[in-house]
Amino acid sequence: MFTGIIQGRGTVYEKRPGGGGLVFGIEADFDLTDPAEGESIAVNGVCLTARAISGRRFLVDVSPESVERTSLGRVAVGSVVNLERALRLSDRLGGHMVSGHVDAVAEIVARKPLGDFVIFTFRVPAGLGRYIIEKGSITIDGISLTVNQIDEQTFSVSIIPHTLEITTLGKMSQGDLVNLEVDLIGKYVEKLLSVQPEGGEGQRSALNPAFLAEHGFIK
Repeated sequence: MFTGIIQGRGTVYEKRPGGGGLVFGIEADFDLTDPAEGESIAVNGVCLTARAISGRRFLVDVSPESVERTSLGRVAVGSVVNLERALRLSDRLGGHMVSGHVDAVAEIVARKPLGDFVIFTFRVPAGLGRYIIEKGSITIDGISLTVNQIDEQTFSVSIIPHTLEITTLGKMSQGDLVNLEVDLIGKYVEKLLSVQPEGGEGQRSALNPAFLAEHGFIK
């Protein structure tokens, strides 16, 4: 589990086929204090397993599923990626709960400077619009962000100078692709609301759209 608060960036120094997927060698630009072989690490928002850790360098295996569903297959030697180590129970939850399980790849359709900030607009991937809400949380290439606006085809986020400086978003432009993870709480709520009592009988849950609207969770 992660929070979407990027700890630093890494440079891919090796990329090769492995096990039907890919193997990346990555060098972090920060110290990996007390690294544990086999620990989880988010690479551009994708939860992977770090192994062969040596100093700031480590290897990760990217499964065929991750190659197909994320932008990692397009990463090349020399590419820079966002890195976040797994959440500890004693850590501050500065972003939101992020699983590292990418839902889709999204395209940047506009980048607009606004003072020291930058407004990025992304195309909404098919089937995910219902999970993206105004002022809700979303993860883009592993970065926890707040949705500014959304319509049927696009959504936008405002990027502060600090995020532009320490993540890969600062170098991205129109046409680039990013990994997208919607807020998993919305998916759990949808699943709960869709469950019917066994045999069609019995007591129904009090958790329903009317209850959520009454308490301000949905509009």
